[in-house]
Amino acid sequence: MTALHANLPCDKNEYVFTSESVSEGHPDKVSDQISDAILDAFLKRDPYSKVACETLCTKDFVLLSGETSSPSHVSFEVEPLVRSIIKEIGYVHPGKGFDHNCKIVNLLHDQETELRENTGAGDQGLMFGYACSQTHQLMPSPIVMAHNLLLKMSQLRKDGTIPQILPDSKSQVSMRYCGRKPMALETVVISTHHQPLSDAQFKDLKAAIQELVIVPVVQEMERDSMCSFCSGDYEVKINPLGMWEDGGPAADTGLTGRKIIVDTYGGWAQHGGGAFSGKDASKVDRSAAYMARHIAKSIVASGLAEECLIQFSFVIGEHEPVSLMVETFGSGEMPDSQIEKRVKASFDLTVKGIIDYLDLRRAIYLPTASYGHFGRSEDIFSWEKIKKLV
Repeated sequence: MTALHANLPCDKNEYVFTSESVSEGHPDKVSDQISDAILDAFLKRDPYSKVACETLCTKDFVLLSGETSSPSHVSFEVEPLVRSIIKEIGYVHPGKGFDHNCKIVNLLHDQETELRENTGAGDQGLMFGYACSQTHQLMPSPIVMAHNLLLKMSQLRKDGTIPQILPDSKSQVSMRYCGRKPMALETVVISTHHQPLSDAQFKDLKAAIQELVIVPVVQEMERDSMCSFCSGDYEVKINPLGMWEDGGPAADTGLTGRKIIVDTYGGWAQHGGGAFSGKDASKVDRSAAYMARHIAKSIVASGLAEECLIQFSFVIGEHEPVSLMVETFGSGEMPDSQIEKRVKASFDLTVKGIIDYLDLRRAIYLPTASYGHFGRSEDIFSWEKIKKLV
């Protein structure tokens, strides 16, 4: 196999780092998408709605819970929306334990008055944002490849090229690093839910995934990567346990917010612990993490550092962060303290300032709920745009 592999000796610490991704049909991602679809439905009707929606999905069943409020007292039919999301994901096959005809219980309720009237941070917490020069997306290489593998799988499932694939899939990418630089692709793992198959059909499915998914995605990463790679060998594992006919929420319960590392940087950068999906922008777990990514990306894109980690911390009800950290891992063109001063001079870091600057009262959140919130090219992802810092 052709591989990502740098033909350079490593005079620094050498190790293998792994990231994973999951498809839009993974049970936790089904829950994330339902929660964000409900959030978007509120925001379409009233951009000042406050939503904190949690979803559980399991065999033939979806449970909605959480708090909502709207100055305009908007209302809409939740159940048809949930069914449309499940159908769009691809759970349309009856008799497999979960599809768009499942039972839905709606326990969403009104938000408490003091929370509705709070204009500061919706909760206390800490948030991280990160960017690096490993890829043109300014994201770590393993998580970019892990997402791209499953995006390709989803495309080939939906256009009928590989019709045996069902919605629930996982990927895992391991890369060898020298210091902070990716040097070689070591292992690619894909496990996918599929229709009942004979042994021969299962063998053909794995061959199709190898030829139509893994090879082109690796080749594209080789072309697009900002790192120096050359030929080498990597290991491929496709459904290593064998056939996987029972998947999705029927086989494994899904919950909103359980894939926060998939949502962010694949474990390469820190995470504050707060989930994103189902939360409106007044919840700084989401909005401040988006702002931190935007700032970190702007720092790297402006040539101030090769990589950058930003941390905020907020206190409930307060309008500004109580702390800001800039860490460039020794790659900065100036001391981190000077970059921090530029950040404070260049951005309004109040809760309202973040929401207004990134235009976060729009109904834009459903697309974020699968394949990562960062490193995306869609125009709606305002936090992925770059502000030149000079």
